Amino acid sequence: MKTKSLFIAALVLVSAVISAVGKDEPSSKAGLAVVPVKGSEVFKVIYKGENAGRVKLNLYNAANEIVFSESLSKVDGFIRPLNFKGLAFGEYTIELIDAYGKHVEKIKYAPSRSIIRVAKLDKEGGKYLLAVANSKSNSITVKIFNAEDQLIHTEVKEIKGDYAQVYNVKNAKNVTFEVSDSVGNVEVIRY
Repeated sequence: MKTKSLFIAALVLVSAVISAVGKDEPSSKAGLAVVPVKGSEVFKVIYKGENAGRVKLNLYNAANEIVFSESLSKVDGFIRPLNFKGLAFGEYTIELIDAYGKHVEKIKYAPSRSIIRVAKLDKEGGKYLLAVANSKSNSITVKIFNAEDQLIHTEVKEIKGDYAQVYNVKNAKNVTFEVSDSVGNVEVIRY
């Protein structure tokens, strides 16, 4: 999986360099690519220059304030992970300054989406399986409504990672599950 991600990042970097050379601007002999690491709060910054030299990496938030800065000497390329854990969600700017000029990449740091599913386990017994695919700690709220839209069950669960639970909803036909998580994802499933 790592090899595949690095290969894709390398392709992005090569296409960025090729498109930069095709423009009327001065030809840059360096490339920058930013790749999110799936299921985490990490972005990989990939840089490749033609010659070794001094490189400065800056990370700005939406208010154009420096959140992180790092200077590297005698490098012609690197892959640098940036961990956004603890930072506010929003748009960020990654700026890289080298001997060839300034390279800028904008990224959007957003909460990862939980995948919420409900499946009916049997036709007559009223058993339902709730499954939540989640990569980190989260709080979920489960509400179950009957056919008249009356709330018949509610609970809040603190979960870490993936979660599953069977609900036995007796004497209720046509139930509705409303499941929400702490980052605002809401799923409504009707049976």
